[in-house]
Amino acid sequence: MSKINKQYQSFRFLLDAVIIVLAYFITTNFDFFNIGVAGFKQPFLFISIGITSWYTAAYFSTIYGDRRSKKFSEEIIYIIYTTVLFLILFSAISFLLKNYFIIEAGLFYTYLFVLLFLMLLSKYAIRKYVHAIIFRKALYDRVVIIGSTHAAIDFYEAVNKFYHYGYKCIGYLDEVDSDIDELVYLGKISYLNNLLSNQEVDEVIIALPNTQSKQIQFCMELCDAFNTKVRILPDFDQYASTANKINNIGIVPVINVNDLPLDKLENKLLKRGFDIIFTILLLIAIGWWLLPIIALFIKFSSKGPIIFKQERWGLNNEKIICYKFRTMVTKSFDILEDGSFNQATKNDKRITSIGRILRQTNFDELPQFWNVLLGNMSVVGPRPHATPMNIESMHSVDNYMLRHIILPGITGWAQVNGLRGETKTPGRMQKRVNYDLYYIHRWSFWLDLQIILQTIINFIKGDENAY
Repeated sequence: MSKINKQYQSFRFLLDAVIIVLAYFITTNFDFFNIGVAGFKQPFLFISIGITSWYTAAYFSTIYGDRRSKKFSEEIIYIIYTTVLFLILFSAISFLLKNYFIIEAGLFYTYLFVLLFLMLLSKYAIRKYVHAIIFRKALYDRVVIIGSTHAAIDFYEAVNKFYHYGYKCIGYLDEVDSDIDELVYLGKISYLNNLLSNQEVDEVIIALPNTQSKQIQFCMELCDAFNTKVRILPDFDQYASTANKINNIGIVPVINVNDLPLDKLENKLLKRGFDIIFTILLLIAIGWWLLPIIALFIKFSSKGPIIFKQERWGLNNEKIICYKFRTMVTKSFDILEDGSFNQATKNDKRITSIGRILRQTNFDELPQFWNVLLGNMSVVGPRPHATPMNIESMHSVDNYMLRHIILPGITGWAQVNGLRGETKTPGRMQKRVNYDLYYIHRWSFWLDLQIILQTIINFIKGDENAY
């Protein structure tokens, strides 16, 4: 990591201590809820417990990890997670010191609210400031890629497209020039020694096939010699159809195949419980008044039923009936003359005026919460496709059918990463499937929360693929 990046990481770490102190003085000087400041007269002890609790919680939540390539929604989840751990630790320490330290519960929760707000605000401000610096090309890591595999090309395209990741690829090394668009060919892999000696390289990305183990070892030893950070893009294509988890038996790494997080009963129960609670709360909050209003608009704007029912494929390829608000004119054809599925396109004439608004806001998907209550869909998961689209894609997209090994969702990892809407080419559908498989293999409760949060953010910002 470059010197300026190390300074940035140190600044992130130390700033939180300042925020802990600032939150204390804001809470004690502004009595927001008229609960008084009694029991808040030991600032040194309070701040000491606060800083100790926060950094202990941060250690377990890994909040200070490198998240440049992650969305802010993920960082929000980590901040909330850290705050929850902070609450538990602070309460435990306070209980142990109850003879020396007393604080009113209401006042402490006010402090917690202020702390969470300041943490979110500061980290968002830092992120935007860093993005601005990176955009001016004043802060980035210089990266060299070893190899020209598909993984190498995908990595280059990602960091080249999303400048805020903070990486600049100065070129790649391989035994032959593969003519990667806009990426400079620097020579054969043996040239890495001269490259590290004569140029400033912050990180080396090894993207070689597993069969070239000697070359991989050579690159790693050179990077160690020059104290250069190295990462390996694993060539796990042969395991792409399954979930992989690496652990050790002794010191021997072992790949566990078909080890899915949602295979565990406790995870299934957690996800199902969350689905039910989230759906009920949503219907109580907005469903009871918003759903009838939308239904009236649809009824009076065009002829036809309010609810559109479509056969889609769910868990284990079983057919389910997916419910949506109708957004197209009644006599719309789903199948074209050549037998292919007629997907909705931009400025599609089949879409009604109210339907266009519903699609852009995702409100047309609200009836699918009934599917969630029925148990054939989840709030988060791979989006279910219509039967004709499944039949088309299963023959042209690698590992397509594996997206059906868990319940489909109203929103998903692919959708919040820009892969919603029309999929006219197999390549775009392949990317969607890859994101779905990533989600299936790496599911966690916190990832579900992140996806829901990012869905809300996309709704507020607007999604160019929502049509």
